[in-house]
Amino acid sequence: MNGGSTKSMSSSPTSLPTDDGARARRFLDAVAPRAAVAGPDDLIAEAERSRKKLGVERIDLMQVHWPAEDGAEIEEYWGELAAAQQAGKVRAIGLSNHSVPALERAEAVAHVDSLQPPFSLIRRDAAADVLPWCDDNGTGVIVYSPMQSGLLTGAFDRARVESLDPKDWRSRHPEFTTNLDRNLALVDALKVVGGRLGVTPGEVALAWVLAHPAVTGAIVGARRPDQVDGWVGAAGLTLDDATLAELADAVAASGAGTGPVR
Repeated sequence: MNGGSTKSMSSSPTSLPTDDGARARRFLDAVAPRAAVAGPDDLIAEAERSRKKLGVERIDLMQVHWPAEDGAEIEEYWGELAAAQQAGKVRAIGLSNHSVPALERAEAVAHVDSLQPPFSLIRRDAAADVLPWCDDNGTGVIVYSPMQSGLLTGAFDRARVESLDPKDWRSRHPEFTTNLDRNLALVDALKVVGGRLGVTPGEVALAWVLAHPAVTGAIVGARRPDQVDGWVGAAGLTLDDATLAELADAVAASGAGTGPVR
């Protein structure tokens, strides 16, 4: 989270209830960039800076977004987060993009309160390993990229993808190039389900993610307010078993993505 985002959050309403039932959530995520992972001291210093910017006594959730690429062992940086939690500076600590073996090592030091993996109807691999682990170990799951960078919203077709700026990373990503036909076939199925339920394809895609028993919540990005309208209804949408089976069949028929479908 950059300084500007932190300052914006600190200016949000602070008069909301703060009991466990209705908390004004403030959290710090991804305190270190992937290519140059900060050391343990940097993690704690960043947490303290963010805490002061937010104007709170402690941060609700602090997560390490990527495994260290500088040779630091997970016990080292996870131990520092655990120390910050024990000192009362952080309410909960979590990891993102960490494997089951890494989670096991972290859990031996201190409980992993949360995990943030990628998870969508296209990228389903988390359902094969980390989601069951979290379910078994009482770890909350906040997934990211449930819309597969907008591909599952129904707003993309081949013409729009081909018109993407060459500088746009999506113009080179396999899900928008070599896998595009399979993915668009899956989106067509989402449109059929959404039309029957009176919701958008994006709401169907997000409701599928939220239907997984290990998933606590999902991070959904939007660049414009109107984009929120295309998925916010998923919070109140429950897919029945028949619809989940229909989506599983659609995934299999399209050949889209990887990972378990149910």
